[in-house]
Amino acid sequence: MAERIPAVLEQEFRKRLSFYQDIGIELFYRDRSSRQHANLTEEITLPKPAQKLQPAKLTVPTPLPAPKLNVLRRSSDISLFESMNKIAGDSLPKILADIGECTRCKLHRGRTKLVFGDGNPKAELVFVGEGPGRDEDAQGLPFVGRAGKLLTQMIEAMGLQRRDVYICNVVKCRPPENRTPEKDEVETCSPFLLRQLDAIAPKVIVCLGSVAAQTLLETNRGISHFRGQWLDFRGKKLLATYHPAYLLRNPSAKGEVWKDLQKVMAVLGLQVKKGQAPGKPS
Repeated sequence: MAERIPAVLEQEFRKRLSFYQDIGIELFYRDRSSRQHANLTEEITLPKPAQKLQPAKLTVPTPLPAPKLNVLRRSSDISLFESMNKIAGDSLPKILADIGECTRCKLHRGRTKLVFGDGNPKAELVFVGEGPGRDEDAQGLPFVGRAGKLLTQMIEAMGLQRRDVYICNVVKCRPPENRTPEKDEVETCSPFLLRQLDAIAPKVIVCLGSVAAQTLLETNRGISHFRGQWLDFRGKKLLATYHPAYLLRNPSAKGEVWKDLQKVMAVLGLQVKKGQAPGKPS
């Protein structure tokens, strides 16, 4: 009878086999072809050592160029309009969604409702004001107070309805006590105005008051220097005139504004209504 190997040796032997299996070597078998080794214990044949693997060469991929971002803020050396690129596929709903519950400047602290804009999203004529007042802040719509009623009369005197035009402001939140928007507030909010104008692509833009005109024309000059003159704004015709709130305080200026509006009407191909007295958008 073949002698068994000692138990201790068998245990070590089994441990070694288990070790080989753990590292992936499983080719073990008994050699029964030779009778001369019949009285020996199981003979083990191990596979040839695997070819030593060479460490893989690491290939560092060429970094992709950083994507170009649309710059929405004015810098000290770049014009706001040079840095503000048109956004492909932009729309008024998308712009409003991007504004969200805006907290970008301090005006949001006293806001009741954000006043985005109102009117025809494909209008040929856009009126741009300064900012919301008390009534606008309460309703969330531009030009709905006393000045808004006068603007509506001006629009109707042109032979249009509010639904035919688009109305918006430079800043979307009411400044405290209806004060003039400050520089940082205008710089923070005006990029959304620019996107609105690009999305609507009107034929004519009418700036109501100094703030709107100075923002779009990038000037500190008073409105009296260029009121009623045709100016270019990024390929669109722009005309500045007095704000309706100014007309409420200075009714004698209505005649000048009516002359300005007639220039707009001529460009848009609108006719003065029969019997409409010049300078009397009541």
